[in-house]
Amino acid sequence: MGLGYTPAMDELARLSPAASTAPSREAELVAAARAGDRDAYGRLYDRFAPMVHGLLLARVPRCDVEDLAQDVFLQAMRRLSSLRSAEAFGGWLAAIARNRARDHWRRGEDTVELPEDVAGTPHPEAETLAVLAAIRRLPEAYRETLVLRLVEGMTGPEIAERTGLTPGSVRVNLHRGLQMLREALGRSDRP
Repeated sequence: MGLGYTPAMDELARLSPAASTAPSREAELVAAARAGDRDAYGRLYDRFAPMVHGLLLARVPRCDVEDLAQDVFLQAMRRLSSLRSAEAFGGWLAAIARNRARDHWRRGEDTVELPEDVAGTPHPEAETLAVLAAIRRLPEAYRETLVLRLVEGMTGPEIAERTGLTPGSVRVNLHRGLQMLREALGRSDRP
């Protein structure tokens, strides 16, 4: 018999000494931004821009990421009043970014990337682009966490906090994703 959710778990969490009833700094910024404080929204942007950038980079051509990231934050600003829980801002913003990437492909917003066999001098970032292409071929869960870790430089706990994933899920996704990436690139388990 597995351990499923029970209402008693909520009660235990509420009574736990570790449980805090004080709103997080993030929730305070969301509340201020909802009230029209653009500086607060700017701080939310600064805090979450790397996550949005990474989620988009895992899904769309690199040349489109910056514009789409701006679209995500504009859409979030317009829809901030629809956010049910200020504590869920990171996960909510991640969902907007994922949906915007899907819309990008659905609308057929064409960007043609050059084939890899085009004649010329090697691009100084060729290896980086090859790794990014390999990451993009991985399953979505691994793709996101790897880009956030390897490209955006976020730590596992930061990824969990900002995306709404559990720390355990992030660790597993990073571990499995790195294994799959090594296999895709033909590299051994050890550097």
